[in-house]
Amino acid sequence: MRAVWLREFGPPSALTPGEAPEPEGDAVIDVEFANITFVETQVRAGRGPFPVQLPMIPGNGVGGVLNGRRVVASLNGRGGYAERAAGGEVFDVPDDLPLDHAVALLADGRTATLLTDAAALQPGERVLVLAAAGGVGTLLVQLAHRAGATVIGAASTEAKRQRAASLGATETIGYDELKEGQSLFRFVFDGVGGQVARDAFDALEPGGRMLSYGLASGSWADISAEEATARAVTLIKTGRPERHHTERALTAGLTPIIGQRFPLERAADAHAAMEARSTIGKTLLEI
Repeated sequence: MRAVWLREFGPPSALTPGEAPEPEGDAVIDVEFANITFVETQVRAGRGPFPVQLPMIPGNGVGGVLNGRRVVASLNGRGGYAERAAGGEVFDVPDDLPLDHAVALLADGRTATLLTDAAALQPGERVLVLAAAGGVGTLLVQLAHRAGATVIGAASTEAKRQRAASLGATETIGYDELKEGQSLFRFVFDGVGGQVARDAFDALEPGGRMLSYGLASGSWADISAEEATARAVTLIKTGRPERHHTERALTAGLTPIIGQRFPLERAADAHAAMEARSTIGKTLLEI
């Protein structure tokens, strides 16, 4: 079968198309779409958050057909960039949900649902969403808007900010505007880390809350518990997503933004686009 291999860590070109043995198991999915997460670009580069053994077929989330059923599945971190995949946790796709939308919601939807549960947002709170045009960010904008919050979407380009506005962000700002310290927020969803997260922390009002879940900048937010205590800011921690988070994401009527689609053999181009920050919303591979 066709697949994409990672045989050594490196740049996007380290992803190479080739043949692979058929997967074994009782639940072999004929894959139609595979999602790409930013974490997968870090794994490919050799700086991922968990160890992997090479060679491997990357890819954690897929959608396709299993015994006549439309399903999505999380594959425990490997095997998704291929025509067929086996193993992992399988979910049936609701009849009214397109399969590509279900794949786009598989990882990002369960994350966004987990985060908003932990946030316990209150109506009227000013909520800042960093990376508001990303896969998780676009869903957080929608969920925070539904909770009655005043949503401020932060993104790097005007096109991305317009996308956040179309999904429910009352205001949008660029990252440079955070440094000006003019806006105070009650809550921050931080999927960026680094200096951007530091600027967002500084813009929180006393008694505010911050939840860091990603490091698109390459590093986590470097904010100590002592600093947070000094400003009466609560740094919120979450556990791991559970099955019900995925099930809720698939049935919540969320609109995933699928900004880019690449054929399987161009997985390297998909990774390059994500690392160049030229993508909006979710990036999918079409098999």
